[in-house]
Amino acid sequence: MSVAVSTSAPLPPASDTNMVTSTFSLVDYVVFVLLLVLSLAIGLYHAYRGWGRHTIGQLLLADRKMGCFPVALSLLATFQSAVAILGVPSEIYRFGTQYWFLGCSYFLGLLIPAHVFIPIFYRLHLTSAYEYLELRFNKAVRVCGTVTFIFQMVIYMGVVLYAPSLALNAVTGFDLWLSVLTLGIVCTVYTALGGLKAVIWTDVFQTLVMFLGQLVVIIVGSAKVGGLGHVWDVASQHGLISGIELDPDPFVRHTFWTLAFGGVFMMLSLYGVNQAQVQRYLSSRTEKAAVLSCYAVFPCQQVVLCMGCLIGLVMFAYYQEYPMSTQQTQAAPDQFVLYFVMDLLRGLPGLPGLFVACLFSGSLSTISSAFNSLATVTMEDLIRPWFPHFSEVRATMLSRIIAFGYGLLCLGMAYISSQMGPVLQAAISIFGMVGGPLLGLFCLGMFFPCANPPTHRATAALFPVVFMVQRSQLHHGHCGGPGCQSAQWRNAGPDPEPSDHLPSVAETRCPPAHVLSEATSLQNAQPGSLCGHGCVSGEGEQWDAEGQQRQGGRGCA
Repeated sequence: MSVAVSTSAPLPPASDTNMVTSTFSLVDYVVFVLLLVLSLAIGLYHAYRGWGRHTIGQLLLADRKMGCFPVALSLLATFQSAVAILGVPSEIYRFGTQYWFLGCSYFLGLLIPAHVFIPIFYRLHLTSAYEYLELRFNKAVRVCGTVTFIFQMVIYMGVVLYAPSLALNAVTGFDLWLSVLTLGIVCTVYTALGGLKAVIWTDVFQTLVMFLGQLVVIIVGSAKVGGLGHVWDVASQHGLISGIELDPDPFVRHTFWTLAFGGVFMMLSLYGVNQAQVQRYLSSRTEKAAVLSCYAVFPCQQVVLCMGCLIGLVMFAYYQEYPMSTQQTQAAPDQFVLYFVMDLLRGLPGLPGLFVACLFSGSLSTISSAFNSLATVTMEDLIRPWFPHFSEVRATMLSRIIAFGYGLLCLGMAYISSQMGPVLQAAISIFGMVGGPLLGLFCLGMFFPCANPPTHRATAALFPVVFMVQRSQLHHGHCGGPGCQSAQWRNAGPDPEPSDHLPSVAETRCPPAHVLSEATSLQNAQPGSLCGHGCVSGEGEQWDAEGQQRQGGRGCA
């Protein structure tokens, strides 16, 4: 997942409905519907091929015959959700380009999985990443890891499904629950019937749509304000271009240390041990192809980050020359980009629809990957160990039923998300509070051959983190502005104990135990977003409802 910094629940649509809906023409709706139809067609095509001859290996791992290119694009698309597409430009627009330095973390964050995690998972011929935990520790740790992953992904899927539909409803007037239902059903059908191969190839198509949609906004926007050179000059004059911030204070919004170093551990948790990504590595035809696909994600991630940042700069330069619409002046941060696109592309039929298709491509790719990985871990970690004599046909049918079940559960979570208020930051917090302990658990097994099974400690590590995140959400839920959020600090990691166990990467005695705990805590040191429209002083300082000064606030337009 590209970590999104967009954080608040969008506001309801503005009262001037005619002005809103007039920017979304029939051609735009046709482009949007084409995305859903083509995604469904690709998935059903792979489901139809060999129907009746599918095996559980084909459904869950694409028969381990995927090439480097589709796997790389699927890896990129899996966590490039609509949350990131909406959030990164909004972050740059409001707080400057410091967030851009997150790209420094991508090199190590992908190099380590390519040479440490992939060889272990691939050579053990695993289906679920959590099988490793049973081989390394015991079955209880495997079940604990699986249940934790399911908890993480089910909650996040509800937000990923609901948030873009809510933003689209607010900006275009498109029916909210029709959008949620359509997106959920389309995704569930092609994922359950087509399996991982259908998911990967639809990811390829949806990734190209995401690239195209963002590129159109950059090209049209920069052309209207005088080119990218002028955009950069305007951003520089207003102090949006940030240098390297080396302040060691962990309470500063973004610094080089929290982004570059904390980002490494974030990337490790997402691209090293997350089942959705591990499953793609394991679907590759060879170990070399899996490693190359991980390498190929690096330049793609850099391009995606640059495009998101450029959209934020173009948006800033655009509103220095053109007046904001009434809706934009009242918008929550999650809506900035969509209102900007509607302002920018008004009068260009099809292009607003292309960007909305780009936005929903991010949601489709993330949700389909989650459904497939959830069905895989449920089948392999929670059902097959207790019913090992399932026939191939019954196992395949049950996997499809499980995927359908998770689709329905996701729709239910989308409804729950609608009742939760500011949900986006909560979802990102869940990735931190769950991803940290899981990464620590895998690293404990791979790098510390002296560690014994940490069942109780691994489980206990989650509870204080969940408690802290919940308390933080409750405490900051009453911040003055609409949809206001505060920084979330997520700190967790198991404390290893000495013992002998295999398999492990390390061949030597383990270093002091606190190294892993500190590394795991760095992974989660991701400050949350600030209030979207707090009071801004002349020096760009932002204040929350409790009167506490906040770092780096840029004047809200």
